[in-house]
Amino acid sequence: MKRNEGLSNGDIYVGVIGFGEVGSTFSNTMAERGAFILVHDSRLEQDEGKKELESRIHHEGIKLTTLDEVLSRSQIILSVVTNQMAEVLANQIAMKLETEQIYVDLNSTSPAVKIRICQIIENAGANFVEGAILGAIGAVGVSTHILLAGGRGEEVAKFLKNLGLNSTFYAADVGKASTFKMLRSIFSKGLEALILELMIAGRRAGIEGDLWKDIADFMIKNPFDRVAENWICTHVKACERRYHEMIQVVDTMREFDIDPVMSSSTVAFFKRSISFNFDDVFKEKPETYNPVIDFMERQLTTLD
Repeated sequence: MKRNEGLSNGDIYVGVIGFGEVGSTFSNTMAERGAFILVHDSRLEQDEGKKELESRIHHEGIKLTTLDEVLSRSQIILSVVTNQMAEVLANQIAMKLETEQIYVDLNSTSPAVKIRICQIIENAGANFVEGAILGAIGAVGVSTHILLAGGRGEEVAKFLKNLGLNSTFYAADVGKASTFKMLRSIFSKGLEALILELMIAGRRAGIEGDLWKDIADFMIKNPFDRVAENWICTHVKACERRYHEMIQVVDTMREFDIDPVMSSSTVAFFKRSISFNFDDVFKEKPETYNPVIDFMERQLTTLD
């Protein structure tokens, strides 16, 4: 196999470093589409670890092998290790890459880390593409959306899409895709924490089922974009009332002997909003969320 044939010609060899849920899901899908998948995982060196990795292989096109073989035979290499190992791995393998190879970092790291990894790989002479996985593999499987950024991001997005992955080119600048993911996580991870706090309190109060049904019914019956925009638009007129209500919420949770971590943060957020004096600018509820975001962003810049 000649790696200089390019991504779209000849036999396709894809290297995957890390064979957890993400790596194994992507590998089996790409193998089904005809790619040869060379996989390395640090657990290969452990007897029980090797058995666990082998159990995740569902296609004969996947080979568990050494890191050196992954690096020497792959046209494109996907890094799906733990977040804390992403930069360590890049430093470890950069000088072993050749100029025509493409290294795709799909780990959930900050834009600053992605840029550092890009510099490590490109300073060694190889190509770097930033990847951001937006969904949970365990929930939606291989249909999880992947954003790619970098000079060869568009080429890699098409390549991986042809191999069954839901990849999209997002931007030429490295850091853009991870910025999108990090900011999106404010919603996904923040909502996760809110729901857990709600349900723990509901369990202690003996009404968790009623709460779950009420909120689920509300979200099913009302489009999220309409609900979310209404929350933002009414914030300018209702933040003070909501602030006082949330104080009562915090008191209620403490009565149930629960530390109201997320609820207390909500109190602090609404209290800050009161200090913005929205009434001086918004005489009535705005029609869209844009003027609210514009105003609050300016106020927060002023606070800095």
